[in-house]
Amino acid sequence: MDSKGEDRKIRVGISVGDLNGIGCEVALKCFLDKRMLDFCTPVFFASNKAISQQIKALGFEMRFHGIQEAKKALDGKVNVVNVWKESFPLAYGNATADGGKYAIKSLRAAVDALKKDGIDVLVTAPINKNNIQAEDFTFPGHTDYLAQELEGESLMFMVTSEIKVGLLTDHIAVKNVAAAITTKLIREKVFTIMSSLTMDFGIRRPKIALLGINPHSGDNGTIGKEDEEIMKPAIASLFNEGHMVYGPYSADSFFGSQTHLAFDAILAAYHDQGLIPFKTLSFGQGVNYTAGLSKIRTSPDHGTAYEIAGKNQADESSFKEAIFTAIRIFKNREDYKNLTKNPLKRQSVKRTG
Repeated sequence: MDSKGEDRKIRVGISVGDLNGIGCEVALKCFLDKRMLDFCTPVFFASNKAISQQIKALGFEMRFHGIQEAKKALDGKVNVVNVWKESFPLAYGNATADGGKYAIKSLRAAVDALKKDGIDVLVTAPINKNNIQAEDFTFPGHTDYLAQELEGESLMFMVTSEIKVGLLTDHIAVKNVAAAITTKLIREKVFTIMSSLTMDFGIRRPKIALLGINPHSGDNGTIGKEDEEIMKPAIASLFNEGHMVYGPYSADSFFGSQTHLAFDAILAAYHDQGLIPFKTLSFGQGVNYTAGLSKIRTSPDHGTAYEIAGKNQADESSFKEAIFTAIRIFKNREDYKNLTKNPLKRQSVKRTG
């Protein structure tokens, strides 16, 4: 693998999210199983005090290695970068101002390390979109912040081995969705999703379905004209250019009829149109991947879950899958780089989930 060298494992950076939620719990739980250290080297961005506090409160038996920068991380250990020195006022189950402040401290430090190659990939624990707001942080979530900090065109991409759903629009009000969807946006998101499927998931000729904006995709203009005037011409243009892009499909029956299984990815018009069926079909195993950027970031498919925070009841399955997905994408990108460096070399891109 590139300059990171063959002599160390992939460094997985972990921003701890809202420490009053379940994010740090599920992240730590992944590494209670020491076999996980055979796959990667975890680097938590928090403080020795905060991690010790979590371990004690949750009753875990775990040791960790405190470091001042990610590049000092040791393989075979759970590493913690000391981002702050003061104690964190733990208040499980509560959306406090401190919870938001320290979530952003962790995220900023992790993204900085990602940009400087101190870590290879980033997995983010859940944040609360309300208490993270500050004068110097006005982003509605991780995706928008990462889009500013990293190179590329970001796309919220919810993935499992069986289903992959991208979003044309993500964290905007439903009343603004139709106006936000333009031919330019559709083309940008389609090309981003195609590039990700090829480079990140090893799919050579991706087949993509787009869901309509209105009920029944507008019913030929009876229920809104956006599908007729924007979606259909954009899809036809892409198809005529040789891309395997189809739609718009009526969203209400698309997943129930198993039509999604015929495609490598689905591009939904707005947040709930894509995420409700995705989470219904794969909750606990799904991963939120920010596709289209120069660096790799994943997260679990759940939120802070304040109602069970601090009770050692949270299921770490989705967070563990987020770690494995980040590692797989990192390796796929390395393979893709090597393949495209020498196009004359006879190699094949495998079709994988």
